[in-house]
Amino acid sequence: MELHVAWLYDDLLELYGDRGNMSVLKMRCEKRGITLHIHQYSVGDQFDLTVMDMIFIGGGSDREQNIIYEDLLARRDDFVTAIENDVVVLLICGGYQLMGQYYKDLDGNMLKGLGIFDYYTESSRDRMVGYIGIDCEIDGRTFQLIGFENHGGKTKNVTQTLGKVFAGHGNNGEDGHEGVLYKNVFGTYLHGPLLTRNPELADVFIEKMVRRHHTDFMITPLDDTLELGAKQQVITELKSENK
Repeated sequence: MELHVAWLYDDLLELYGDRGNMSVLKMRCEKRGITLHIHQYSVGDQFDLTVMDMIFIGGGSDREQNIIYEDLLARRDDFVTAIENDVVVLLICGGYQLMGQYYKDLDGNMLKGLGIFDYYTESSRDRMVGYIGIDCEIDGRTFQLIGFENHGGKTKNVTQTLGKVFAGHGNNGEDGHEGVLYKNVFGTYLHGPLLTRNPELADVFIEKMVRRHHTDFMITPLDDTLELGAKQQVITELKSENK
């Protein structure tokens, strides 16, 4: 079995160890005999998102978002087609923001998003920084996800969120929700990197990718005793601090 991931703008959008998401995904595929081809594309490269099994965009500052903006906007139709064809899409921080209606910085400058989703992001002087934990449900299964957030942008008007915050800030620090979840699109502020801290989510992505080709595929569990033990310790500490 061979799978293909498009890792977009890896040379520009790579904050807080986001590249670790790809390392974890590749390793967990290899342990199951699955070959994961990771294709790294940047501004000006020629590629077709619609033939991929997964698309990944990491986080970046306002400067980097402006650099990639025109290139990303030109690929809007491919994104829509890929999303509606159930390609797995992981969007971290800046990548998440750019799929919405717009991003407005502290000076009032507007960066129009791809407009695929109804949400929008407006910058705030109060940065939302620290560890975060959320409760979420994916395909009828419940998960607790943890990560590290560091963003000044407040994302609002998200109609289908990834989860409910039990520690930290989330989308805007006001409504108690985090991220976006639509079909196989996962947008979030969780850095850390996300899949290192949450190996079960990596397996959800692998399962979804394979099932695009083999609908009856069931993923083989790995021994994640160490990883899940470390994660549970963080969850316990977060809940204790937020009583």
